[in-house]
Amino acid sequence: MHRVAVLALDGVWPFELAIPARIFGAAFDPDGRPLYQVTTCSLDGGPVRTNTDYTITVEHGPEAIADADTVVLPPIGAIVPAPRAPNPPAPLTAALTTALSQMRPTGRLVSLCGAAFLLAATGRLQGRSVTTHWLLAAEFRHRHPDLTLDSDVLFSDEGDVLTAAGAAAGIDLCLHLIRRDHGSDIANQVARHCVSAPYRDGGQRQFIRRPTPDPAAATTEPSRRWALEHLNERITLSQLAVHSRLSVRSFTRRFREEVNQTPGQWLLQQRLERARTLLESTDASIEHISSACGLGTACSLRLHFRRHIGVSPSAYRRTFRTRPAPGGIRPENPGRDLRVTGSDD
Repeated sequence: MHRVAVLALDGVWPFELAIPARIFGAAFDPDGRPLYQVTTCSLDGGPVRTNTDYTITVEHGPEAIADADTVVLPPIGAIVPAPRAPNPPAPLTAALTTALSQMRPTGRLVSLCGAAFLLAATGRLQGRSVTTHWLLAAEFRHRHPDLTLDSDVLFSDEGDVLTAAGAAAGIDLCLHLIRRDHGSDIANQVARHCVSAPYRDGGQRQFIRRPTPDPAAATTEPSRRWALEHLNERITLSQLAVHSRLSVRSFTRRFREEVNQTPGQWLLQQRLERARTLLESTDASIEHISSACGLGTACSLRLHFRRHIGVSPSAYRRTFRTRPAPGGIRPENPGRDLRVTGSDD
């Protein structure tokens, strides 16, 4: 069982503190066995003051970090109208550095929201691409000009060090870790159990000073939902615009405002996500999967996989295929299981 230690510091945000237990705690294998054990600990094993009006009792000290496969650090700070970058005093930085030094060499380190400042202070983010809440990005760059910050992404995965943006991005990151550990089927089950999106489109820019839409204005959400139901078909920009009852120009503008991507970029992303799911959960051939996802030929699927995911479809399947598919896709008649037509992004 994968062991997760959540380190609670004084001033911790209760919402982010609870995310790992809620998300990892909902992950079970097909036989109903839990896949993760989550332990909350503190630097001294004693109670921890939250940044609200209560204190939590923590029954474990830093020894839990030594036994963990993944260590999660939630953010700390005062409740203000906007997040404020924590400025850890030297004693806290020293104690945190000592506690994290107990991690096993193969362990993963995760920060949520402003906790990236805490890890940066300990030197654990050197040489990594990291993220934090977009409101804290300017301060992070000012304090740590030597670090690489991507303030657009919802989370950053550097293998053994992962960082998440604002509060809800912690959910995205935990689901990503479950997907990385056990595949999309388990991650999607957890997302459904927690009534959360298994994957959110776009990055943090979609949350930055976005103007309030006209309540009477049309939205592209129904067209996006329709496109997801017809990914195996030829989908054009004109079709999406007509479905939204907008001109092509208005649809494209509104789509970018809502999703922070062009329709073509979004469609390709969704086709690749469908392909990843099928590679993980079925025995279908690369040719059948490429057609079922609307990517046309196997050559096209391989090209897009290499360009956007960094590996071939076959290599991805070898990495994430964990068990035989229940029934799979009949190679002699793929249309019985997945509708197959051409593609037009």
